Amino acid sequence: MRHSSVRGEGATAQAGEEISGGEADASGTVPPQRGGSGTARRSDGGRPRKQGRRRVLRWTASVLSLLILGTAGAGYLYYQHLNGSIHTDALNLGETKLGGSKPNAFGQTPLNILLIGSDARDDAANQALGGATDTFDGPPLADVQMLLHLSADRSNMSVVSMPRDTMLMMPKCTEPGGKVHPASKGLVQTNESLQRGGPGCTVAAWQELTKIPIDHFMMIDFKGVVSMADAIGGVPVCVEQNVHSRTRDGKGSGLKLPKGTSVIQGEQALQWLRTRYGFEDGTDIGRTHAQHQYMTSMAREFRKNAKLTNPVKLNSLAQAAIDAMVVDTGLNKIDKLYDLSMELKKVPPGRITMTTMPWVYSTKPGLDGRVEPMANEAEAVFRMVREDIALDGKGNATPEGGASPSPGASATPGTPSTSPGTPSTAATTAPASAPAKIAVSVRNATSGKDGAETRVKNRSNEVAALLTGKGFTKAAADNRTGAEDTTVVRYATDAQAADAGVVATALGLPATAVQKSEEVSGITLYVGKDWRTGNAPTPPPPAPTVAPTSAHALNGDNESACMPIQPGFTW
Repeated sequence: MRHSSVRGEGATAQAGEEISGGEADASGTVPPQRGGSGTARRSDGGRPRKQGRRRVLRWTASVLSLLILGTAGAGYLYYQHLNGSIHTDALNLGETKLGGSKPNAFGQTPLNILLIGSDARDDAANQALGGATDTFDGPPLADVQMLLHLSADRSNMSVVSMPRDTMLMMPKCTEPGGKVHPASKGLVQTNESLQRGGPGCTVAAWQELTKIPIDHFMMIDFKGVVSMADAIGGVPVCVEQNVHSRTRDGKGSGLKLPKGTSVIQGEQALQWLRTRYGFEDGTDIGRTHAQHQYMTSMAREFRKNAKLTNPVKLNSLAQAAIDAMVVDTGLNKIDKLYDLSMELKKVPPGRITMTTMPWVYSTKPGLDGRVEPMANEAEAVFRMVREDIALDGKGNATPEGGASPSPGASATPGTPSTSPGTPSTAATTAPASAPAKIAVSVRNATSGKDGAETRVKNRSNEVAALLTGKGFTKAAADNRTGAEDTTVVRYATDAQAADAGVVATALGLPATAVQKSEEVSGITLYVGKDWRTGNAPTPPPPAPTVAPTSAHALNGDNESACMPIQPGFTW
């Protein structure tokens, strides 16, 4: 395991000094910018400057992950000797297991990969790049988090970034060795999830929030980014004016570029990816948008040049990448990374959409400057990913000739399947039983998670009777209760997965309503707030067909994207 011990619950991840040449002074106070306006919030939704501590070289994990995958495809034979060097960690340390992505009607399975950028300073290379000597060998933070969704038909890819300062409830996480990190009793900054057992807890936190099944994670630290940026031959980026990321007292990334397009690589690429002062309004949101521009530009570069054919350079790049990466056990061999790279390469840049999770400022005491998911619009983005709806509004490809569903397609929501060429992520399940042989406990969870509704009396008895009428003669009301916004079916073991799917199908529930969980001992139906009356849950409103404007979508073919420059940072 390559993670460190947890900090106290609820501690914000911002104490300590800025990286060398960073953006806060020794007291942790952000100095005024040149031509800036103090700490006032902008009327256009920009985030205020906050006290900084541990402002890290937060280059995006996505950039490095896609570089690794792209080069894996180009130089497969050179990578064989690296198998033993791949670092792995547990995929999901939380209690809720969604069972991996489910196939569509044609037997095609989407892939969801969580890309994590760790600020670990656990060796000389990371310490040289990260600075901040007071944080050496300390607990790492997940300062970059992006969910990459590859559509089931491989026609499009969506990437959703979560702002580092997002406040969430953290789930209970249990390390493989048995150490337990209890569920948080209050909001915790999302980047602290890494300290609650490792990347598997970051995955668990995302699943709890989004209800999106995550198939893999890739976690990258500082080292390797410079040599990888050099190997690709540089990435074109654009700024609307001359920019110099430097405050009066020498803070900032140091990035200095002339107006227009420049090709950046090496340490200059690092400067671009960590620049906050100088882009847009000087906040982390602006930095995220700059990372998106870099990532889409880099994807285009892979498509149109062949600069990674030199065996010596390729091997050096591979070693640097592997040394800097931790993956789940489902990606622990080069051939698995190779298969994944081949799947990713099927998507043209014009169907790659970069977005930021819609957010709002937290109004809770003590959380000034932190953000929370924008309830309706963040959920719209999450739902589109869950239901495999392209964020660019162009839809998915139609199988040729109006093909019928594949013989390998799942007949029930709870039965996992794997498409050809896709890394397997779900455990094999037993065949489904007849309804009369499936024992189902029914719990009343009609109050909803926010507790805004009074729990409907006798609801578990009513739904248990409904199930009995559908042939589930072993269905019974459970005197225990729950709190769910939507009705879900949870099961305890892989052997129960197919039976849980039969229950969901009988009630007309979607595949995402079937969840593996350690909180139940058998198949348990939680009757949620969406099913307070009647014989079926209230159907959800129609799914959106394009990402909301608050997600700031950037298309991979947009070569005209150019970063706005913050007043006072031009030359």
